[in-house]
Amino acid sequence: MSDFDLARYRADWNYPTPIRIGAGRAEELPAACRALGMRAPLLITDPGLAALPMVEQALARCREAGLAVDVFSQIQGNPTGANVAAGVAAFRAGDHDGVIAFGGGSGLDAAKAVALMARQPESLSLWALEDRGDNWRQADADAVLPVVAVPTTAGTGSEVGRAAVITDAEVQVKRIIFHPRMLPGAVILDPLLTRELPPALTAATGMDALSHCLEAWCAPGYHPQAEGIAVEGMRRIRDALPRAYLHGDDLAARTDMLVASMMGATAFQRGLGAMHALAHPLGALFDAHHGLLNAVLMPYVLRANTRAIGEPMVRLARYLDLPQPGVAAVIDWVLALRERLGIPHALSELGIDDSRAERVGQMAVEDPSAGGNPIAFDAAAYRGIFEAALAGRL
Repeated sequence: MSDFDLARYRADWNYPTPIRIGAGRAEELPAACRALGMRAPLLITDPGLAALPMVEQALARCREAGLAVDVFSQIQGNPTGANVAAGVAAFRAGDHDGVIAFGGGSGLDAAKAVALMARQPESLSLWALEDRGDNWRQADADAVLPVVAVPTTAGTGSEVGRAAVITDAEVQVKRIIFHPRMLPGAVILDPLLTRELPPALTAATGMDALSHCLEAWCAPGYHPQAEGIAVEGMRRIRDALPRAYLHGDDLAARTDMLVASMMGATAFQRGLGAMHALAHPLGALFDAHHGLLNAVLMPYVLRANTRAIGEPMVRLARYLDLPQPGVAAVIDWVLALRERLGIPHALSELGIDDSRAERVGQMAVEDPSAGGNPIAFDAAAYRGIFEAALAGRL
């Protein structure tokens, strides 16, 4: 956009990790790699991005700077353990020393998992590091490799996360793999890389960022810092997402969405909840887009949580300048935003059916995200929320 103030939207931050933000900062990728000691990074991305000029340009910049870079792109929309294993094999075959995570949430999560596993003992399974208890201690922390993260969507915030969501295809379960050292050592947020993102994907990923902020805001844990980050992230999404959806070249809106995405992932240290507890099994069973699932589920989960979130919803409505306070006002805002963005109202519109409703309810109870929900739903309650969202019955 002609009124984009380049200087205003350019900064270097160090929270929660070193971040270079601003239009054109992707040119600094080789410097970011060298700052982490990389000489031969493996750039990991998805097949769609691998064919685009932005990846070719990134590879060319790295090679011109003397880095022995290669690319790996065998990653599904919901990355699997097999994708990670193939990435580890490519990493070892190329004798690489670090990872460039380039892409949306799928590419970033897979890349972080490769960096975690590439130098671990062969006897250690990826699934042994699922985010339960202190499983992460089984990994050799000193063997976790450095990562430079370059997001090309504004949704998951995986670039500032210490976990990766990977599908265990054998049992059709999404597992959260966690290790503190998975946090990338450098992040580049360049809105130019998101400028060509299609409107539908802008909407779905943006609603994913909103789900992170909203669930962190509702989570019952004591974490005032996360609360502050979450509510400001939602304010930025309120203002920027419709603009980015309608005008893809609005770099100010694109920048704010990248920031809000990062804020959501930082805030959900406080916890997630039933949106993610349901989205994870649905993504594993139906291979649906994670952000879109959260977007559709959002009002149904808010409705189910009504008796436990009254006070935070009053505060949120005030902060967002909604006409009325409370849960109903926030739900109305979510519904209006979804309509503006062309988000479906019911899960059935995503090709999902009720053939595995009982399993969805049980998987949701067992998902780690369920632990952060304001109400401890049982499997029957989760099934009820799923069936309401499936039918569009709010």
